[in-house]
Order: sequence, then structure tokens, then C-alpha cells
Amino acid sequence: MKKINVNHQFTIISYNVIIGEFFYEGGYFMFQILVVEDDASLRKLMSAALKQHGYVTFLANDGLEALDVLEKTNIDLIISDIMMPNMDGYELTRQLRKADFNLPILMVTAKETFEDKQEGFSAGTDDYMVKPIDINEMILRVGALLRRSKMASEHSLTVGNCVLDYDAMSVAVDGGAAETIPQMEFKLLFKLLSYPDKIFTRRQLLDELWGMDKDVDERTVDVHVKRLRERYGSCESFDIVTVRGLGYKAVKKQ
Repeated sequence: MKKINVNHQFTIISYNVIIGEFFYEGGYFMFQILVVEDDASLRKLMSAALKQHGYVTFLANDGLEALDVLEKTNIDLIISDIMMPNMDGYELTRQLRKADFNLPILMVTAKETFEDKQEGFSAGTDDYMVKPIDINEMILRVGALLRRSKMASEHSLTVGNCVLDYDAMSVAVDGGAAETIPQMEFKLLFKLLSYPDKIFTRRQLLDELWGMDKDVDERTVDVHVKRLRERYGSCESFDIVTVRGLGYKAVKKQ
């Protein structure tokens, strides 16, 4: 299996559909979904429906093409057929799980026996739909899987020797005792570390953490970043980096 690059990237889009996360002036950062399907017409139909509901889509004809996409792009969820040339959906799922790639996977296939479903779930898929599929149901399942994935990961986060506890709003660094820090500082740090190497604009961070309707200046983000750097400037696990002209990103230290 090729080594998969899990670094997060961003996509700029111009239509005003609010599903996922805000990003950049005039656009939004949306959930990115990889559709792996060798039936070109069905692949196109799925992609069109997902785009209509505000998702960014990437397309692959089989498992090998899917791995190529995953090497270059951060994907939030995969919709995969099973029976495909070169590498089928079962093998794709097994390889991703073996590589600790924990994004949600929805299998869509004509194979409908219990044994087929059992093999899919055993490989590591999260949900299963039998063709012919209801596109509206697919959209609902995608939303549910993304919400479930977010809920499963949002309460605790470990980056190197740094452990963040969302419930306690606390941070333990390099084996030290957990320290409770101000709420907005914690939320900002948690957001940045949840997406290492992903660039966030000041406006995006304000909208997500302080709320779109709040009259808060973008310099508020700068102040909170400065405080975080003062607290964790010597941390061996991460740096908060300024991206000139855009905003900030968290970078894991090797």
C-alpha cells in the first residue's frame, strides 16, 4: 500500500451553501467527500447530489485511484462501491483501517446478502446501502456519519505529548498536570490542533468560535493566538504558525 498523506488541505468554493465549515471570503470550507464507483453515470449522479447539498466531491473509479486521491487531499468521508476493478471496496477499506485512517466509510453496492454486509462491516465500513439507492437517503446517511464522526472525536484530542480534554477545557503538555485555560483560548487551540496543517482565516475562526452575529474584531483572534503562544511556545508537540495574508495553522513538530 502506498503511504497516505493525511495532511489537511482546503478548498475554496463560491456558492453560498452552509453545510460543513465556513471558509474564506466569498466562500466556505465544506466537507470533502470521495466517491469511489466504477459506474460513471452513478458516480456522476452521486457527485451532483452531494454538491447540491453543499459538499465538495472527489471522484475515483476504483480503490487504487481512491488511494491516489487520499495521498493528495484531505477527505472527510468515503462513499465506495464494492465490486470494482484493480482494488475493490473491501480491500480499500481494509487498507485504510490498517493504516489507522479513521474517516467514515459508506459502502454502496448491489451485494445484499447478510454475508456480504458482514464482510463489509468486518473490513471496517461504517454504514451500508444496497443498490438501487435512494439519493435522498444517501444524503441523510452522509450527514449522520459526519455528525457521528465529529461527536466521537471532539471530546478528547492528543497531539504528540499534548492532551486536550474538551469537557474540562484543560490541556496537559509534555506529561505535566492538566491545566484549565480560558474557554475561547481552549476552543481556538482545539480547533487548530484538530486540523493540523490546515489554514484558517481570522474571519472563519471568528464565525465558528465567536459566532457570526457577534460584532467582534478580527484582531481578537490575534490576541488569543498570542496568548496561546505565550502559554505553549516551548511545547514540543506543536507550533501555531502565521500564514501571511490568510490566517493561522497548527503544525505538528516531528
